Amino acid sequence: MRMIALFTDFTLNGPYVGQMHAVLGQLAPGVCLVDLMHDAPRCDPRAAACLLARIVAPLPDDALVLAVVDPGVGDPGRRAVVLEADGRRFVGPDNGLLESVARTAKLSRWWQITWQPPQLSDSFHGRDLFAPVAAQLATGTPLEQLAHMIPAGHFADWPTELAEVIYVDAFGNLITGLDAGDIDVSARLVIAGNTVAGARTFSAVPEGELFWYHNSMGLVEIAQNRGNAALSLGCGIGTPVEL
Repeated sequence: MRMIALFTDFTLNGPYVGQMHAVLGQLAPGVCLVDLMHDAPRCDPRAAACLLARIVAPLPDDALVLAVVDPGVGDPGRRAVVLEADGRRFVGPDNGLLESVARTAKLSRWWQITWQPPQLSDSFHGRDLFAPVAAQLATGTPLEQLAHMIPAGHFADWPTELAEVIYVDAFGNLITGLDAGDIDVSARLVIAGNTVAGARTFSAVPEGELFWYHNSMGLVEIAQNRGNAALSLGCGIGTPVEL
């Protein structure tokens, strides 16, 4: 029995997450369900891909991730896929959402889902297709009965890092798609015409001061001590960031 972690842009408003939980609960009773994230960048698979690759780190090595950021839902040209990446399985649309996970994996394989439900709506494949496939995999159905292997995805031109804001959290902190590992804290960032210095912690800067730091996911994050960086800078998802 696996853990199924859900990653979507549905938010917790409305019926969507609840309906997916209902399907998973019915088809995979007893499997642990984790709401990993439901406010991923809306309708933005490229930005969501950067976040997804980072936030799965605490999951068990054999976890199954049900990932749905799917602005092309219902388009016959958008495939439904399973990605195997270093022991984990990811179920979702083949629109680039799983690209960063595949790139950072030591071993990855792609499968196109061939299984079809009795009824498939045009607008909610998360509930009607991806959730049932995830439930079947979590309860022991062989992947070969649900999908066939295919070559790697078609998003080679997507950058590995994004020099822009990819998420704004509830505190107004601006998470970027920049890997913090190779950036010294002495570096300065430019965002929305403002130059921002680095610091290790919030308490290292005066109250109200903007700064950037290495966040817990290993990404560059811009914050304001006891303030809201997004409001102070007038920034949001997609705002460019320069070193």
